[in-house]
Amino acid sequence: MRPISSFCDYFVILSGASLRQINALAKTIREDLDKYRIDSLFRVCSNDESGWIVLDFSTVVAHIFYKPLREFYSLERLWSDAKRVRIPRTLHHKR
Repeated sequence: MRPISSFCDYFVILSGASLRQINALAKTIREDLDKYRIDSLFRVCSNDESGWIVLDFSTVVAHIFYKPLREFYSLERLWSDAKRVRIPRTLHHKR
């Protein structure tokens, strides 16, 4: 994002199949990063029902969508000038 944006280096965009799932994803991300003392710039409600949760970690902004909203807002299309970085499966977090 940095070459085309002044507010962050990366967007992480992911989606869930339900509102409950996106809230669980947001909670897991916050808990995992709390272990490294990395805090979001603001807190979101633990039972957000908007369908779009944004976690702002300054240089990285995570967008967690309810799947139909991700398709509707299409951030990938809006920010299509940004270079895409795929995370290899071997680096995905395992619980």
